[in-house]
Amino acid sequence: MKIAVLGAGAWGTALAAAAAAAPGRHDTLLWARDAEQALALQRQRCNARYLPAIALPAALAISGNLAQALAHGRDGLTVIATPMAALRERLAALPDARPVLWLCKGFEAGTGALGHEIARALRPGAACGVLSGPSFALEVARGQPTALVVASTDAALAAAAVDAFHGPALRVYTSPDVVGVEIGGAVKNVLAIAVGILDGMAASANPGDVPAPGLNARAALITRGLAEMTRLGVALGAQATTFMGLSGLGDLVLTATGDLSRNRRVGLLLAAGRTLPEVLAELGHVAEGVPSAATALARGRACGVAMPITEAVAAVLAGRTAPRQALQALMTRGPGAESQLQAPPA
Repeated sequence: MKIAVLGAGAWGTALAAAAAAAPGRHDTLLWARDAEQALALQRQRCNARYLPAIALPAALAISGNLAQALAHGRDGLTVIATPMAALRERLAALPDARPVLWLCKGFEAGTGALGHEIARALRPGAACGVLSGPSFALEVARGQPTALVVASTDAALAAAAVDAFHGPALRVYTSPDVVGVEIGGAVKNVLAIAVGILDGMAASANPGDVPAPGLNARAALITRGLAEMTRLGVALGAQATTFMGLSGLGDLVLTATGDLSRNRRVGLLLAAGRTLPEVLAELGHVAEGVPSAATALARGRACGVAMPITEAVAAVLAGRTAPRQALQALMTRGPGAESQLQAPPA
């Protein structure tokens, strides 16, 4: 199979390398937007910025020519591996109605749209889907065991994704619930910021302070965050069971607790007293939870869905409240039923 991966960040590079090295050796081309980056990748055979310690397979083709990349994937599989902010541009640049997958997780700034909503507006009727799940690019690039889920209502596209990426170290499951998989991928980033803030507060506590949050609080925050994610997903048409799978609970646990998580790192630095511009400058990479927090909250409110953790994260990111005050506000909320899916009466 011919595979074109559009975007040479960490995740796009890791998946392209996995496809090129998989049994059957798919004819894989990785496209880099920056021509100089493409030349460096070709010359060094590694992605020095994103995956510096990983040697790229000799079989992986690399190009800075978009037309070449689009032609390569025309009769096979085209995968968009850009941040959410560039998904609309990449979808609009496709010259035909070919099936397409994307890897980004989040809401589009301004419109608040998820990936499938952008695709539906730009390419009505064309087969599309998302590849998601608990996965750090570095571990995939190293060949460490990983499980993903491809969500599409098009069975042929889902089967092509399994054929492209399923291998000894990478297991790919399928799901028809595109809405649920995308909500899981978007909201877990916001919740990972919340857990990072919580853990950062615990690490920075001084003797004599009010007792700092600990592991009990982390477990509660992740669990209640999963409930928020599920409420929003169900309100938007997802299946509740999707959120107990790889793209829901699995990705949430990884992103909220893993040291490689960018969004968790944002929360840790905010809890340490850094400003958001300082945090983003130090991070140097996209953390999708930052732009997604306010959008997730707005979509929840439009559906009548309670999302108090997301609301607290949005307030901290906007500078309206400090991390400690946000935690206090969450802990002083009134009691309620654990399984409640809709917002409580006003």
